[in-house]
Amino acid sequence: MSPSRESAASLTKPAPLSVTLRINGESRTLSVAPWTTLLDLLRNHLDLTGTKKGCDHGQCGACTVLIDGRRTLSCLTLAVMKDGAEITTIEGLAKDDELHPLQQAFIDHDAFQCGYCTPGQICSGVGLIAEGRAKTKDEIRELMSGNICRCGAYPNIVGAIEQAMGGGR
Repeated sequence: MSPSRESAASLTKPAPLSVTLRINGESRTLSVAPWTTLLDLLRNHLDLTGTKKGCDHGQCGACTVLIDGRRTLSCLTLAVMKDGAEITTIEGLAKDDELHPLQQAFIDHDAFQCGYCTPGQICSGVGLIAEGRAKTKDEIRELMSGNICRCGAYPNIVGAIEQAMGGGR
């Protein structure tokens, strides 16, 4: 065996790391590979498949979740970097069988078609509302620009966010 092959063969895989997260109000401790993204942890380790894997490059927003109340692209976030964080996914927004106001507004405004982007759009919208920076339709559009909807339901999404902010139907 050549020296380079010998040294490559003697490399060992890194040991899994323990990470504790509070996900949708429940504390979870898992052992994951150091390179596991938060998106893969949610989908593959916890079966929380509402968060979608779109581009896996942080360009579409389908994987948006809330981390400590801030909207975050879970495909670009290593799970071990968020040890101790509070994670809210689309599955954690409803309380006591009552939809989050933005989830209800999405229904009221028919703000989804195929639905693939919807969980990320809603999580991003919840974060946007909490930020309190958007006051107009143009500001909502600009601050939601990281979330792509291939079906083009943008006017209805903006209307739903306006409603949840208290400014719409």
